[in-house]
Amino acid sequence: MSVRDIPLYLDGEPVISRSQQWQDVVNPATQAVVARVPFCTLEEVDHAVASARQAFRSWRKVPLARRQRIMLELQALIREHSEELAELITEEHGKTLPDAAGEVGRGLEVVEHACSITSLQLGELAENAASEVDVYTLNQPLGVGAGITAFNFPIMLPCFMFPLAIATGNTFVLKPSEQDPSATMRLVELAHEAGVPPGVLNVVHGGPEVANRLCDHPDIKAMSFIGSTHVGTQLYRRASEAGKRAQAMMGAKNHCVVMPDANRSQAINNLLGSAFGAAGQRCMANSVVVLVGEAREWLAELAEGARRMVVGPGTQRDADLGPLVSPAAKERVEALIAAGQGEGATLLVDGRGCQVEGYPDGNFVGPTLFSDVTAEMTIYREEIFGPVLCVVAVETLDEAIDFINANPNGNGTSIFTNSGWVARRFESDIDVGQVGINVPIPVPVAYFSFTGSRGSKLGDMGPNGKQAVAFWTQTKTVTARWFEPENVSSGINSTISLS
Repeated sequence: MSVRDIPLYLDGEPVISRSQQWQDVVNPATQAVVARVPFCTLEEVDHAVASARQAFRSWRKVPLARRQRIMLELQALIREHSEELAELITEEHGKTLPDAAGEVGRGLEVVEHACSITSLQLGELAENAASEVDVYTLNQPLGVGAGITAFNFPIMLPCFMFPLAIATGNTFVLKPSEQDPSATMRLVELAHEAGVPPGVLNVVHGGPEVANRLCDHPDIKAMSFIGSTHVGTQLYRRASEAGKRAQAMMGAKNHCVVMPDANRSQAINNLLGSAFGAAGQRCMANSVVVLVGEAREWLAELAEGARRMVVGPGTQRDADLGPLVSPAAKERVEALIAAGQGEGATLLVDGRGCQVEGYPDGNFVGPTLFSDVTAEMTIYREEIFGPVLCVVAVETLDEAIDFINANPNGNGTSIFTNSGWVARRFESDIDVGQVGINVPIPVPVAYFSFTGSRGSKLGDMGPNGKQAVAFWTQTKTVTARWFEPENVSSGINSTISLS
């Protein structure tokens, strides 16, 4: 099997890096090396930014309708190549093909939303705000934007960034994860095939040195980060201190409350999928279930459902979850499982030592279920980012709400109930940015903003929806008064033609 070299994307063309530092991209189910990705030079980063800065001069003046047509063409190309994109995700990330296809669909939603840019970027006008004075706003692009994405969604996360950024007239430098870059690169190729001009969208690869260079670069005006809390906080602060507009979507500890009046089978099935799908490698995964009152009796059924889930390579059509992204990720998750045991949690289902026939070297960890979990335990305090579900039992809805609100993170939460009063009370009192009601993973559709809160988010505005349009634009307010020319004789104005 040939090993491909992942290029940079500069000036509208794939370019092989001059870097001497390269990293293997590995299939997590087999450990086979499928590609090499460069940690590009700082000169190449500067080249990407310079290319974007030069392209901005003309791109910002491109009519909205033309930018809209490019987004329309991009969404058509993503649809046409959706299977190819999903296969690239599965090969390098490991998630199952259905999960990968779902990710492509989520990314496509954002591009479809960007197709409405002709209405999304409209300003406001007040005629005769004062006598013969009009006041109106222009929503103008900022300049060069940049984005740094995590490994867990190599299509969706870039789509959370560059489509709306460039549709609003900015140019962009993207740094995808070095662990699974091929799907992202194919997406960028499709964007250029759709008509994105050279320099408008550039790609660099690398680690902390490259990320820091982007944060420090004076020609970059705004940056978006999606990743772990530790890294996201560092990059957000660095970019902000450099005077940039910044946003960071970071770690989470998402809870799902199950009330005793919920639809039992639906709640359990949804819990299993949201906790263990994508091997738990989702910032919106429900990693804690809070069983309220008599719903605590459902624990045995939840455990049996976890045991029945099928672990296999992402290409196995009946697999419920695939491997973790790397051996290091597997080692970390298994260490946290051991810590949970050591701290007194009850291990009902143990996913360690998971063996998949024909894939002895895969990074597989099976569904893991703990009960008797308390807020002081490491498995509760840390984001495990693996197929591990913690069960907390409480007596009342009030206890559940207080328990969740005491957690420092606020990315997402869900409740399963058949009571409208309970659901309304929960959505009102819970201090979490995204709420699901009988929905296990409350990621909103792309024309609503991603609204994680508290320790899961830095910055006032999130990706997608109206907030993303506001993030990638600056408002200019014009106050205008026009006088009749003094040297024009009476009646002449009536003859003025606009032809």
